[in-house]
Amino acid sequence: MLATAPGSGYDLLKRFETAMSSVWTATQSQLYGELGKLEGADLIKVSAEGPRGRKEYAITDAGRSELRKWLLEERPPAARRNEMLLRVYFLGEVTPEEARGFLRRHGAFAEGLVGELAAIDAAVDWDDSDPSLYGRLALEWGKRYAAMERDWAEWAAETIRAARC
Repeated sequence: MLATAPGSGYDLLKRFETAMSSVWTATQSQLYGELGKLEGADLIKVSAEGPRGRKEYAITDAGRSELRKWLLEERPPAARRNEMLLRVYFLGEVTPEEARGFLRRHGAFAEGLVGELAAIDAAVDWDDSDPSLYGRLALEWGKRYAAMERDWAEWAAETIRAARC
């Protein structure tokens, strides 16, 4: 996010919440910890200081180079862990009604996420900038993924019902 524009930790947290909430969560303490690590590795620098110790950070040339490498050269690790699916695998250990309840709760959670992401989409003033274009792509992925999880949970609960009736 600093590749687009400098910002303080607070600014970045707000950008993060708007642009990345569907794909990555972060707390304030995590964000400030990462800023310290990035500054220590000379990937970002303090570009301005304000009242009450406010620091604004900017990406360095080395940081931009590392970002390009991460984006274009390194193969992202395949996600191999999904706690929800691990629980699904073991649902045979509870009654079919309890299993269906688990799936209904998961579907309701996914439905809530669909609504939250739609609200973010409606609240953002999308424009022609790169952060807007690529942020919207990431948000759309989140909306579609949440809808898929909702639909799958409904299907899975019905599959259990049909198999156990």
